Amino acid sequence: MTIGTPSGMEIKADIKPGYEQVLTPEALDLVAKLSREFEPRRQQLLAARVERAKRLDAGERPDFLPETAHIRAGDWKIAPIPKALECRRVEITGPVERKMVINALNSGADSYMTDFEDSNTPNWDNQITGQLNMRDAVRGTIALEQGGKSYKLNDKVATLVVRPRGWHLDEKHVLVDGKRVSGGIFDFALFMVHNAKEQLARGAGPYFYLPKMESHLEARLWNDIFVFTQRELGLPQGTIKATVLIETILAAFEMDEILYELREHSAGLNAGRWDYIFSCIKKFKLDKDFCLADRPKVTMTAPFMRAYALLLLKTCHKRGAPAIGGMSALIPIKNDPAKNEVAMGGVRADKSRDATDGYDGGWVAHPGLVELAMTEFKKVLGDRPNQIDKQREDVQVSAKDLLDFRPEAPITEEGLRYNINVGIHYLGAWLAGNGCVPIHNLMEDAATAEISRSQVWQWIRTPKGVLEDGRKVTADMVRAMIPEELAKVKAVAANGDNPSYVRAAEIFEQMSTSENFAEFLTLPLYEEI
Repeated sequence: MTIGTPSGMEIKADIKPGYEQVLTPEALDLVAKLSREFEPRRQQLLAARVERAKRLDAGERPDFLPETAHIRAGDWKIAPIPKALECRRVEITGPVERKMVINALNSGADSYMTDFEDSNTPNWDNQITGQLNMRDAVRGTIALEQGGKSYKLNDKVATLVVRPRGWHLDEKHVLVDGKRVSGGIFDFALFMVHNAKEQLARGAGPYFYLPKMESHLEARLWNDIFVFTQRELGLPQGTIKATVLIETILAAFEMDEILYELREHSAGLNAGRWDYIFSCIKKFKLDKDFCLADRPKVTMTAPFMRAYALLLLKTCHKRGAPAIGGMSALIPIKNDPAKNEVAMGGVRADKSRDATDGYDGGWVAHPGLVELAMTEFKKVLGDRPNQIDKQREDVQVSAKDLLDFRPEAPITEEGLRYNINVGIHYLGAWLAGNGCVPIHNLMEDAATAEISRSQVWQWIRTPKGVLEDGRKVTADMVRAMIPEELAKVKAVAANGDNPSYVRAAEIFEQMSTSENFAEFLTLPLYEEI
């Protein structure tokens, strides 16, 4: 099938039956307009990331920006939150796969963050069928017959919030004037054209989560795209609302500024903990004094994570913005009641801490956790939709606190093998088309896989990368463990005989032992799908 495209646009992918329903002239025209208007700025901002990374590699330490001190000191608040986003005690997340969308909307959560990014393999079919699923979900018509079961929406469903891809990701199948378009702009534009007015008619609106930002200038770019799009579609300014994931160490120093840039369109901030840990490793990978312990030891009570979480909370509430806690990656363990009780205790403690601190809600990755998480937030909030009035003026967080990277130990052989195993398992599933995978009773997505491979890379290179038994982590040690862990993965993975796992092991070895550090593992992987 062929479809008409705007002048200068080329689609280098199959147009399967039904795809023309979202690849409409109006939608593609908006993609082209946004790309021509804003792509140069996206490229400038990505280049600025590279230059900043070089300075950090050379020993620079981040700090709060002197040139924006007036914003941090200023007395301002974001625009009022719409009714549909006032209550977000529990948000469930997951990819844009049809059954997942139905189950998540029906889960009893207040909100559902549907994900075109980290929990989704961004192959062409996933992106376009995801848009079809969004169109049907917004209209309440989404349904599925699968395995002898019927899936359809309940009368009451969660508020839909969409996560487009981050600034670093292209949509390689769509070219404008010979250049790839931004994956985020592509996801956003298609969703807006097909759903914004329908959502408004139904009492909600176009709500988004914005990932991977490293500066307030990147937030300004999104804000300008929102203004442009609302004008193009004839929507009142301020219709779009967006929550920013603070999941990079650099964004943690610019939270006030990010809220300020988006203040007419802001729906608050979220503590994206897993990507945040990955960002810390990535930004300080060459610092001889930086080294984190086994991944399971780096929790929200670690000094640098605690400082980040409390600063986010204080910043949001000072500006009248919701503060949403991050993901507890634990999931129910059906075949082992004792292990399940430990896991549920972990989720309970995580949500209780967030609620007691003052957070307005938090994330879960599985419908079976919604009620448990909701209970913990209701214990603190009661019938209130949020606790933005809890100002936390007692919290004082310095740059030194944000950079207090502990614990450094232990690093164990078990922890090293765990990282290798998770990395291979996740990469293999991702290459096969699934970006959200239960591994070792945790729900893994690209963020957790990034921690695994970046820790291994850094442990090889830092003098502090020494196992508990005194052995130094080396590239040869990792290479020897990879085939052993690959065999374990193939024995337990749902489709372990898929050749994608062998390829995943090759990629993991290359990315963890190579001299140069790859900025994101999804960038080279995207070229393989």
